[in-house]
Amino acid sequence: MKMKVILAMLFLTASGAAFGAEAEGVSQSFVFGAWIAICCAMVLFMQAGFLMLEGGMVRSKNTINVILKNFTDIGLGTIGFWLIGFGLMFGANQSGWIGTSSFLPQPGDSAGSLNLLYQMMFAATAATIMSGAVAERFSFLPYIVGAFFVTAIIYPVFGSWAWGGSGENLGWLRDLGFYDMAGGTVVHSIGGWCALGALILIGSRSGRYSRKGDAHNIPGHNLPFVAIGGFILWFGWFGFNGGAAKEDFSNLGQILLNTHMGAIGGICGAILWLTITRKGFLMAMIVNGALGGLVSVTAGADALSTLSAFLIAMAAGVIVVVSSNVLTSFKIDDVVGAVPVHGFCGAWGTLAVGLFYQGDMFNLERIVAQVVGIVAALVWGLGSSFAIFWCLNKVASIRVTTRVEQRGLDISEHKEIGYNDFMTTHVRADK
Repeated sequence: MKMKVILAMLFLTASGAAFGAEAEGVSQSFVFGAWIAICCAMVLFMQAGFLMLEGGMVRSKNTINVILKNFTDIGLGTIGFWLIGFGLMFGANQSGWIGTSSFLPQPGDSAGSLNLLYQMMFAATAATIMSGAVAERFSFLPYIVGAFFVTAIIYPVFGSWAWGGSGENLGWLRDLGFYDMAGGTVVHSIGGWCALGALILIGSRSGRYSRKGDAHNIPGHNLPFVAIGGFILWFGWFGFNGGAAKEDFSNLGQILLNTHMGAIGGICGAILWLTITRKGFLMAMIVNGALGGLVSVTAGADALSTLSAFLIAMAAGVIVVVSSNVLTSFKIDDVVGAVPVHGFCGAWGTLAVGLFYQGDMFNLERIVAQVVGIVAALVWGLGSSFAIFWCLNKVASIRVTTRVEQRGLDISEHKEIGYNDFMTTHVRADK
């Protein structure tokens, strides 16, 4: 109860500032800091959304494994970003390619500490996108080691191109005019392309495709978890995008409204396409449609009209369904649809900024900059993740054995099961 009161007071304080109701003796920087602190907590809570959504989409015998990957990748991922990644991303960037200072940062003031914390939350999000995609066959330890490299190298290097540098020494994409407000490509597409690289290397789950190439559906064990996880992510997205608001909060309302319209448009687009194709109103597809819509407005939530945000997100809902089927036709086994939601919808949303930038639509120079950034993210994210996991696979197999996969990763890797009271047979924990 006390925590709810504290959060409510912080939210009202930030809201008051947004409407010019700054309290006597409370500086604008203090109020903005309080808002960023709230956003950090909301983005961290998104991890709970990821683990519930992914936990529900896998079979019960792999629930603990995928949830624990979400729970622990934020630990190793944060360490990687703190040690190396922040410096690569935001350090002095003379070349335009990577930062060369600010490694192992130890901020001396509140603003610096909040900025570091907020960036840590973004890095963790980029890493955790992979976990659900490769679920049910990717060994636990190699996965979290891979998450370390994603947040220490892959994500921050691209981030330095798009967001890094200052003054005359900007990241090369930023200098080109590439625009990504809150990480539609920097966070989401990079996470999606990293997942795709891992998927290409590790292959599909046993039984997912027949020898003739026919796809066999492997349903998740708890669809209510999926819906709850989707709502938690929806809630957390207000902090994910809202933290990129200006310090005077002049664009906060626009950002939050467009964020909400992103989810609404994604739902409408997914339902529309499922209606047209008569495939049934699948819960996982509709929830992913909402998430794809949220991803699609992340790059330009402050630069799009409300109508544009809705239409862009509606297209993203269609993209989620269509691209999921395309991946299936190529025998790429993405358990939770991470690549369609984060990779493809992030790319589409980033392109849409160039097409529908409010007050300056269809600016060719901006469109070219967005396309270059999208292609650079695909090449870098896919190529570097494939290389890192290929190297890890040479050290220790990243894929579990067929026997472990059949028994489930929970009992084989963690020596425990998620639903003890519902076990109908005794499962031994030995190898």
